[in-house]
Amino acid sequence: MSLLRWVLRLGLLWLSLAATPVFAAAYDMPPPGSDIVGQVQHIKTQASDTFVALARKYDVGYRELRLANPDVDPWLPGDGTPVVIPSAYVLPNVAHEGIVINIPEMRIYYFPPEDSEYHGKVFTYPIGIGRQGWSTPLAETKITQKIPHPTWTPPASIKKEHAEKGDPLPDVVAAGPNNPLGQYALRLGLPAYLIHGTNKPQGIGMRVSHGCIRLFPEDISALFSMASVGTAVNIVSEPYKVGWQGKQLTMEAHPPDANGDAPVKSYTPWVQSLIAATQDNPGAPVGWERAETVVQHSDGMPHTIGTDPSREIPSDDTADNTHDGGPD
Repeated sequence: MSLLRWVLRLGLLWLSLAATPVFAAAYDMPPPGSDIVGQVQHIKTQASDTFVALARKYDVGYRELRLANPDVDPWLPGDGTPVVIPSAYVLPNVAHEGIVINIPEMRIYYFPPEDSEYHGKVFTYPIGIGRQGWSTPLAETKITQKIPHPTWTPPASIKKEHAEKGDPLPDVVAAGPNNPLGQYALRLGLPAYLIHGTNKPQGIGMRVSHGCIRLFPEDISALFSMASVGTAVNIVSEPYKVGWQGKQLTMEAHPPDANGDAPVKSYTPWVQSLIAATQDNPGAPVGWERAETVVQHSDGMPHTIGTDPSREIPSDDTADNTHDGGPD
């Protein structure tokens, strides 16, 4: 790579770090019988755009953008390049309460309780997760402590890692702009694990942490203000999410996280997910070849894999948030 290209990349990275989000991540819960929130967006880039900047602006993860736009240069997409913003989501197939973290999706969902002013909404944010060797565990736990302006006491293993790289850490990192935990942290019942902010927002949507869950600074600020001590936290692995959008059966596929994926059972995992999602409707119109294509592409967006014209749906369920492009 030429020196000029590296200079351009560094300059665009600095611009992207100053980016601020302009799109909210709050959605009305879908009506009974529907499972999708949000809507895929289609934009054209400006010359100064990078995927790091676009991720922050649209509140999506870096990898989400890469999966949805595999043929676009993430650092120099160019002026006027069409880009898909993957901002439609099949809700995870678990209880919609408290905080749900889907590791392969690199995304967190918050379902406020009935006594909250936000009840009936779902909030969803991209996350950074544990890198190889520091996998974020799958577990059911809860928030045990809310910590504003946290200090950070690096464990011995992380201090050793930094020392070996010639970057020694102090015994305690004071609260402030240089603190890796950011401005807010939610301690979990899992020993040594937190949901927290970051002083390196460019890593959101990547496997960058030592196992903790990182959010953009503005996202952890919002979540911190809503979630309370005792809030349930369910960390799951659902690389293949299946749900209904009106009369359409949809599927959303993500590359499985090899270190955090659920154990493989008797079926190929995506087949098992599809069977489980349609077990209450044995006549569901599953297009198996279409579903396999969606899995092969794994672009992280909902795609229609079948239509049931006879399916009864609420009269106000008219929105269609599925992505019409993508794999065929």
